[in-house]
Amino acid sequence: MDNKKPQIDENNVNELYDELAHWNLNTGEETIHAKRVPGRFRSLKWFTASLWLIFFISPYLRWNDKQAILFDIPNRQFNMFSLTIHPQDVWLLSLVLILMSMVLFGVTAVAGRVFCGYFCFQTIWTDAFTWIEEKIEGNPAQRRKLEKAPITFDKVRKKTIKHSLWLLISILTGVSFAAYFTDAYQLWVDYFTLEAHIAAYVVLLAFMIGTYVLAGFLREQTCLWLCPYARIQGVMYDKDTILPTYDEARGEPRGKLKNKAKNKQGDCIDCNLCYAVCPTGVDIRVGQQEGCITCGLCIDACDTVMDKIGSPRGLVRYASAKEMRGIHQDPLLKRPRVLVYAAILLACFSGIIYGLATISAVDWHVLHQRQPLYTMMSDGSVRNKYTFKILNKTKEDMTVKIIIEGVDNISITGVQENILLRPDKMIPFDAYIRANPKQLPKEHTPIVFKLQNIDKPDMVFKYDSVIIRPSLRLL
Repeated sequence: MDNKKPQIDENNVNELYDELAHWNLNTGEETIHAKRVPGRFRSLKWFTASLWLIFFISPYLRWNDKQAILFDIPNRQFNMFSLTIHPQDVWLLSLVLILMSMVLFGVTAVAGRVFCGYFCFQTIWTDAFTWIEEKIEGNPAQRRKLEKAPITFDKVRKKTIKHSLWLLISILTGVSFAAYFTDAYQLWVDYFTLEAHIAAYVVLLAFMIGTYVLAGFLREQTCLWLCPYARIQGVMYDKDTILPTYDEARGEPRGKLKNKAKNKQGDCIDCNLCYAVCPTGVDIRVGQQEGCITCGLCIDACDTVMDKIGSPRGLVRYASAKEMRGIHQDPLLKRPRVLVYAAILLACFSGIIYGLATISAVDWHVLHQRQPLYTMMSDGSVRNKYTFKILNKTKEDMTVKIIIEGVDNISITGVQENILLRPDKMIPFDAYIRANPKQLPKEHTPIVFKLQNIDKPDMVFKYDSVIIRPSLRLL
């Protein structure tokens, strides 16, 4: 047995320690006050942030005199415009969640944590909070100075206005979330009259505190310590993933602009603007780090500086590790990981389309009673008992009748000829099927129950079952 200890490459260990020593990840020692620089990625960030206005507006939209989007938990249904999803159709929601996951994984494999940078609610709310902070307290230098300043009337005034606006947004966030689960307009009335359900107050309080603390104080620390998606996405990169990258070969050695020609420096003038605009406090020149959310704001900052000094843009740009090393990058159609994500995404999307196209207006089950399987009647006929459970998934009353096919001279008793189905209501009832056992070719003879809409005869729903008889030798 080999008891030799594995050899440790001290050079590799030292390189790792050197790399970690140069990481400038802020772990909460100070508040990050990022500078705002205009540019195409900042504009894109504002656009994606504006999409979250749908979150605040959607609960108040109406469709057919009802709330357009409503998670009706007491009635166990999800209403979206004309579509109603019941627990029986929950597989559709599962496919939607899988679809969203595959989109997230696929985009991360191609372009890094762009979800974190442009679409994540934590990022968007934090950006909105810091924008308010900047408008009230000034630029980053002024905000740092205000933090260290003694308590004065002006400081209290600015802090009060800022935190009041933060709390207002936090309250609107909580109310908006709660409005998806009840009538949005009535919810406001219930809140102001103190008649809302206890769950509505719990949701409001949880989201108000959560938004206020996470977006106002923790900020990027939420992504670093609390968010699991940051960890998951961080290990999904490969050498073909394009990320905000500093072109070290072009930028180094860096130095001040006035010494550039004399010292044969690179294009980086060491202005630190790319670091100053980063909302998570990452210096992109050090390399990819855990705090980077690939928002591209450092690219805007660097391009602004390059324009001013007359150098070409792209010192910091979206690029892959292969591109930085001069290696040919594989196209998307030749990357197995991307193809797998695309295949799963296509399958989920196809399943959702199929489900929406074939979703039934009625969900029903017919259960054959097991004890006893059959009953022999005095007239020689055999009787089977069935339990029917019928759910009308539409928003209108529906009158139906039950038709049985598969056996001649079969009769049904114990149920009305015409059955009224109320909207979104399930009705259970028992019925008895009688037949001549000699007309049943098998001990378990297949039959088909049909539920036919009286007002719309073309609307027929089928359910396959069996009718059971004893062995003919026992008759």
